[in-house]
Amino acid sequence: MSVTLDLSRITPKADAPKPLINLSGLTRPQLVAALVASGAVEHGKAKMRATQLFRWMHHRGVTDFSAMTDVAKETRARLAEQFTVARPEVVERQVSKDGTRKWLIRMGPGIEVETVYIPSVGRSGALCVSSQVGCTLNCSFCHTGTQALVRNLTAAEIVAQVQIAKDDLAEWPSDKDDRLLSNIVFMGMGEPLYNLGQVADAIEIISDNEGIAISRRRITVSTSGVVPQLDALGDKTQAMLAISLHATNDALRDELVPLNKKYPLDQLMAGVRAYPGISNARRVTFEYVMLKGVNDSPDEARALVKLIKGIPAKVNLIPFNPWPGTDYVCSDWAAIEAFGSILNKAGYSSPIRTPRGRDILAACGQLKSESEKVRASALRKLSVEAMVGRLDDEDEAAA
Repeated sequence: MSVTLDLSRITPKADAPKPLINLSGLTRPQLVAALVASGAVEHGKAKMRATQLFRWMHHRGVTDFSAMTDVAKETRARLAEQFTVARPEVVERQVSKDGTRKWLIRMGPGIEVETVYIPSVGRSGALCVSSQVGCTLNCSFCHTGTQALVRNLTAAEIVAQVQIAKDDLAEWPSDKDDRLLSNIVFMGMGEPLYNLGQVADAIEIISDNEGIAISRRRITVSTSGVVPQLDALGDKTQAMLAISLHATNDALRDELVPLNKKYPLDQLMAGVRAYPGISNARRVTFEYVMLKGVNDSPDEARALVKLIKGIPAKVNLIPFNPWPGTDYVCSDWAAIEAFGSILNKAGYSSPIRTPRGRDILAACGQLKSESEKVRASALRKLSVEAMVGRLDDEDEAAA
């Protein structure tokens, strides 16, 4: 017996729709190229349209093409077929009693990052953003380092963190005289220099004078010491540099910051000394978490002075915030003050920064450990108090 199958009624599955490109993550040249490639804009008008779109997205903060009233309706419709200017989802928003704000932002399924705004830092307020979801560095004192890297963030996802903060702060248009957000620090989850291309594009977008318009001198990139990328960071971004140092000798830094095994202190310090644009007006910040009985002795302070001798720099002393499972303990306050005094006598500013936003789990090293009790997808730590000291000093230089 033979069987004949009637396939005439089976409808083939349609191809999955092509994801929309988020124009918010494109630099001006990239935006022009995308418009031309899409066919939505004539070649001769692409540069003009790109300028219009850029200002709508980054100066006025619009999230829908329909709001771009100086662009023809037909053009807006063609743009909406291939592009988007929408924000990612804000899953959670918290405000601390000290005014610190924290947002949990969902970039995609299972891809969430936290962003923190701290008022009264820098000229008016600072935002700490992430460059990766997860981390590969495994620093022994950092709880975030216990989570594996998920992926790099795109430039659009980095810029979106700034846009969401500006939405919440009512910071549009970007040229408001009473601006609340004046500084950006890449101190969130991840190592920015392992995602330098996207970070550099985001900085170009954020610093553009016709958009968000935050000066490059008010944008700081913190790295644990990816030495080969330091020159590229300075050349591409002209951003201020911060180094997560935490130790004055290779043996201890190998333990605290395992990346040191690949790029030891002699290489790191040579890279810092050669950083493009370094000067008394553009000082490097060295971040130094204070760990009791580990790196907080007077001898360590004197070794630090010797290590950074001749570098225009300041040292940010960060009291350690314990997290479940760690063996480290925060240095006694007297020990931190004594450490700072030695640095001060040697001519280095060394502010001791207390945590901000502790009541909403926004302090250094707390976010992952505590947030996981509430939300399994809480992903990151923010070195908030390190940012506070650094940005105050940057304002003095930029003034």
